[in-house]
Amino acid sequence: MNLSDFKSGKIINEISQKTYSWDSPSNIALVKYWGKNLDQTPKNPSISLTLSNCKTTTKVEFVKSSLKSDSVDFEIIFEGQKNKKFRPKIEKYFSKILEYCPYLTNYRLSINTTNSFPHSSGIASSASGMSALSLCILSFEKDLTDLSNEEYFYQKASFLSRIGSGSACRSIYGGVNLWGANDEFKNSSDLYSISLKENISSNFNNYRDTILIIDNNEKEVSSSVGHELMNEHPFSELRFSQAFENISKLNLILKSGNLHEFCLLVESEALTLHSLMMSSDPSYLLMKPETLTVIEEIQKFRKLSNIPICFTLDAGANVHVLYPDKNSHEVSEFIKNNLSNYCANGRFIDDIIGKGPKQN
Repeated sequence: MNLSDFKSGKIINEISQKTYSWDSPSNIALVKYWGKNLDQTPKNPSISLTLSNCKTTTKVEFVKSSLKSDSVDFEIIFEGQKNKKFRPKIEKYFSKILEYCPYLTNYRLSINTTNSFPHSSGIASSASGMSALSLCILSFEKDLTDLSNEEYFYQKASFLSRIGSGSACRSIYGGVNLWGANDEFKNSSDLYSISLKENISSNFNNYRDTILIIDNNEKEVSSSVGHELMNEHPFSELRFSQAFENISKLNLILKSGNLHEFCLLVESEALTLHSLMMSSDPSYLLMKPETLTVIEEIQKFRKLSNIPICFTLDAGANVHVLYPDKNSHEVSEFIKNNLSNYCANGRFIDDIIGKGPKQN
């Protein structure tokens, strides 16, 4: 697939007003994407797990407009209130997708969105939010053009999601996903993600992710700024090479089901991500003291119990605790009795590898 393949088909049906609603989950990267090109393509590929409970619900009403415009007319309501803060990001998104969805300028859009988790705190709210919005747009396009190819529907949704937020393209499919061109994976692309369904060990069935809310405040440095700082980062080229190597290693681990190796690689990737932040110019630190304490507690518990529990981090202070479903009882007790003490107001979110977005 190339860029021209994502231009919308001929408008067949006249629609004056229609509303669509999608639930789309966040995802957690195992091999991290950090550093991007100007066209919102990644400097290195990434592999992620799609979550289930950490999700965004977005409803979009499309109303035919009588006004001629070169831009998209829209309003956005977040958590029940009109939101101006998100407007520049959405405006930029619309301006970049008009080449592929020109019909949007003929409508006024009312976007109503809510999250099931804290916004901008290190859980990928942009991933769930932009993927949910993109799916609503593709549902509208489907009705306008009689689009019947389901594979193309989700592929274009992933393509549009990437334009809004890179990691959002990985939320379009459930399970394990790859984003980024890589010779080891057929049909992989920098333009959209693909689902890795084949040869995944049953050890990863119903894999668990409990997100410890260490800090529910908005993080001080956005991911967009962090990606930009990779352009002049002294270790950027070494990091990109490392990521490609870790993609190959993780691919073998996912097939073999070696959970010990899984833990070591995933934790190394998480710490590498934050070391890149700390060694950028200007440098910054998103981890909190409680984050480091939790990391030590998890590694200690793994050593003593021989349970393959591990941590990963997104671009924030919160800790994702990953573990097999079969060990959920022991790990849940450990989290409740120990790790919750380091959470803001004792809060954590139990999540599980999910099946992907759902239309309401």
